Amino acid sequence: MKLVPALSALALAGGILATPVAAQLSGEVRVAGSSTVFPISTFVAEQFKAAYPGVEVPIAKIGTGGGFKEFSVGNTDASNASRQIKAKEAKKAKENGIKFVESLVAYDGLSIVINTENTWATKMTVEDLQKIFLADATAKSWKDVNPEFPDVPLKIYVPAETSGTYDYFSEVVADKGSLRGTSVGENDNLTVTGVADNKVAIGFLGYAYYVENKDSLTAVAIKNKAGDHVQPSSEAIETGSYNPFSRPLFVYWNVDSLDRTEVNTFAEFFLDVAPTAAEETGYVRLPSWVYDAMTKRLNDRITGSIYYTDSGEAKHGTLKELLDH
Repeated sequence: MKLVPALSALALAGGILATPVAAQLSGEVRVAGSSTVFPISTFVAEQFKAAYPGVEVPIAKIGTGGGFKEFSVGNTDASNASRQIKAKEAKKAKENGIKFVESLVAYDGLSIVINTENTWATKMTVEDLQKIFLADATAKSWKDVNPEFPDVPLKIYVPAETSGTYDYFSEVVADKGSLRGTSVGENDNLTVTGVADNKVAIGFLGYAYYVENKDSLTAVAIKNKAGDHVQPSSEAIETGSYNPFSRPLFVYWNVDSLDRTEVNTFAEFFLDVAPTAAEETGYVRLPSWVYDAMTKRLNDRITGSIYYTDSGEAKHGTLKELLDH
């Protein structure tokens, strides 16, 4: 993960290092959740620590689902998530008196990766992936996936079921069903090493992890809705041509925690630095109007999900339409 000089990020946040408040502020901001969002939050926390040395920001990498379990009972101040909160998770939080502000912080392109010596599966379809990853799939060799592929065994890596990356891939490929493969838990680096060390292996992970390891992995070009095979890239993710595997990334803020100065200051800082953090950690920044909207939601304490009502009914429309209502 690359880091810009601390003063560059601090300049983005208004030069707060020199203010008396920065020197006096202390406390702790507890963050947990997605391994995908972990690099972004870590980047922001390191810059924040340089500005506010008296504030500790421990970040636990326990998966999106694991993060929401802690968040919904008040054990954390913020929750990293590589998918939006589920209605049942929001309900659990509400039952425990937890209100939240939802912030989009970056775009990601979930990347399907193979070994660099795999020259046969560089272009695939969602249907091909179903033959590989679905729990009830019967393919044992690459040839079972596509008769043009060689008759060599499949080695499949998947993250833990608590991972938002698992959830998102499952939703796209398996209609929210179960997946098969060797679980790497919440450690995406185990997918990297597993696929890099085995010619017949395949796995999936966040775009930033692929970018960081692109010399030892090949990203599969996936057939999109337009019928084109597209590899993940910053441009393809931002324009949406890398579909159906482009997705937003989130941080959720406990409203009661935001009453503490150190948490509110960190949240504001996060949204200020998020565009730089996204790019520096291998993700894709959101349009500036989205960050403006997220800052307004934070400042106005607009609670609940952008994507569904308090009763759990899904909202429909473009992101701009959803934010305008």
